[in-house]
Amino acid sequence: MPSSTSAPTELPKPPKLDLDEFVATALSGTPAELHPFFESFGKLHTRKLWHQLTLKLYEFFDHPLSRPFRVNVFEQFVRDFESKLNQLKLVEMGTKVSKEIDNPQSQLLFLTSILSRIDAETSQEAYVLLLANIAYAKLVYGDLEGTKTDMDTAWKTLDRLEGVDTAVNASYYKVAADYYKAKAEYAPYYKHSLLYLACVDVATDLTSEERLLRAHDLGISAFLGDTIYNFGELLMHPILDALDNTQYDWIKKLLFTFNEGNIGKFEALAPLFPQEPILEENYPFLRQKICLMALIESVFKRNANDRTMSFQTIAEETRLPADEVEHLIMKALSLKLIRGSLDQVDQKARITWVQPRVLSRAQIGELATRLGAWIDKLGSVEQRMTPHVSAAA
Repeated sequence: MPSSTSAPTELPKPPKLDLDEFVATALSGTPAELHPFFESFGKLHTRKLWHQLTLKLYEFFDHPLSRPFRVNVFEQFVRDFESKLNQLKLVEMGTKVSKEIDNPQSQLLFLTSILSRIDAETSQEAYVLLLANIAYAKLVYGDLEGTKTDMDTAWKTLDRLEGVDTAVNASYYKVAADYYKAKAEYAPYYKHSLLYLACVDVATDLTSEERLLRAHDLGISAFLGDTIYNFGELLMHPILDALDNTQYDWIKKLLFTFNEGNIGKFEALAPLFPQEPILEENYPFLRQKICLMALIESVFKRNANDRTMSFQTIAEETRLPADEVEHLIMKALSLKLIRGSLDQVDQKARITWVQPRVLSRAQIGELATRLGAWIDKLGSVEQRMTPHVSAAA
């Protein structure tokens, strides 16, 4: 479809449909492979079989050869009876068709025209889906303020809906994630991007290029997010497989390194940071973050009755000078990664709680080993107590 050089101020209302003329024109101007669709359109429209017509339209819009004709079919044909269709299905078709409009402003006009014809109260899912797609078009067009306004409006409706179609959730979380990426707000991007991936089939709904970009961006946001200190959910997600055997495979290794709190591996991978200038620019923050994660991992590995740690022990496990340990612990306390108290006189930290974590398989294995040891200890206590209980009886 040729691109527009200038966008119209409004879409003109199409003339009343002449079904026979529409079908005849289509048959004379489209490839033979598409003719059965138009013949079916005519028959189903005449018989007012709107559900069956919707299904046939879905098939048509999914056909590769239909791409140059999608906008015209939607505007000249579908608009004639759109009020009789399931509004969510209508919006799904409309948003698919809009992708054939390569001028962002024209695409935005097309989508807002559909929005003006959707009842926001009676068709709430359709309304949210369309508003999310409008927000995305504005994002592409560079209108960040307009994107945020539409996102917020869509969320007000989405937040109170139950049993929402996954396509609706996916559209919202995708635009939200990409908005926060444009704003370089790493933690919100990380959160919304994972929510988006939970709504799609990564293997079939994303291209290999999209998977690689999403995995890369999630990795960077995990490193730079100032509230993200547990990578478990990302590490178990299949999206990370997209980094294997690519120029970014070291990012996957670095993610596991952070999750383990392994400072030695971190220092070994640090020479690769110049490949990602934003990581090199933020090296002091990343160094502090790996020290915090080393502290968390150290506490996590200890039994609940063995979490009073000397500053010297913490210095050794985080590779920090002893005079920086107190600041590190206070930082961990302020971020609510741990709870506890400091004894500055005895140079000790008493940790009473560590932030709940999504565990990797290796960490689950360690936890299972500790649980097994605890069960064995209970068993030995029971064996020692049994004779005394029996004698007392």
